[in-house]
Amino acid sequence: MPEALRKVADAILAAPAEAARLTIVDLAERSATSTATITRFCRALGFTGYAELRVAVATETGRVAQQTWQTDIGREILPDDSLDRVLSVVSGNDIRLIQETGDQLDLAVVEKVAQAVARAGRVLLFGVSSSAAVASEMEYRLQRMRVPTWSRSDAHTALTDAALLGQGDVAIGISHSGRTREVIEVLAESGSHGAITVAVTSQPRSPLAEVAELVLTTASRATSYRSEGFAAIHSQLLVLDVVYVSVAQRTYERTKQAFDVTVRAVAGHRLPEQGLTGPGSAEGDI
Repeated sequence: MPEALRKVADAILAAPAEAARLTIVDLAERSATSTATITRFCRALGFTGYAELRVAVATETGRVAQQTWQTDIGREILPDDSLDRVLSVVSGNDIRLIQETGDQLDLAVVEKVAQAVARAGRVLLFGVSSSAAVASEMEYRLQRMRVPTWSRSDAHTALTDAALLGQGDVAIGISHSGRTREVIEVLAESGSHGAITVAVTSQPRSPLAEVAELVLTTASRATSYRSEGFAAIHSQLLVLDVVYVSVAQRTYERTKQAFDVTVRAVAGHRLPEQGLTGPGSAEGDI
């Protein structure tokens, strides 16, 4: 390759997974070239444009990751496996999924979601099955920061709430597959009334992602006795936890005051630690 194109190739090969997430401008800066050079590089490899190159790189890095996974984790959990084996597989799976989710998380999108939530008049969270539990946890966290938030597990109630959203409000739909009809309908209804729509899914090209304005992706893999949707819970919680902390940073004074008030409210319902007495010794299970 000519020197300029070789610089682009070197930048991609140095960190393929990261390169697949870069914009064309970012890759040009990383390789010390220009966007025109990136375009020439794509065409030299037979791609129609940069988007097609990114998909190809992401697909290839995913294939390598899957091969590594099979080597590291090996067989699935069997009925006669020891608890040591079960613990090793389950913890290894969860740790790997959290790491993969963090690696692929688009922080620019996180910033936009956190900014929208911090300013929102109302926030609606919706998921079904295991995703409903994740939505409920996020509802609790945001409510503690005085963010008006509701999570729903019933589609009719969620659709009713979605119809009442408007400009400046936020709707967050959670679905591992991105193909749960009810979640798609709620997000579409919310968007039709002007709300900012956010999808949390493991499938960035799913129907849910298509109806969302902003998409936060998670990683998930099934093992014996654990479906992908169940395995995705930790990844979903990680993504929303990053959003939660980012919202707290943007509303620091309000959040700190809210935390102080809520801790005092429940302090009397927790037994003091041994050797400690008085109301100041109980922080509350918050």
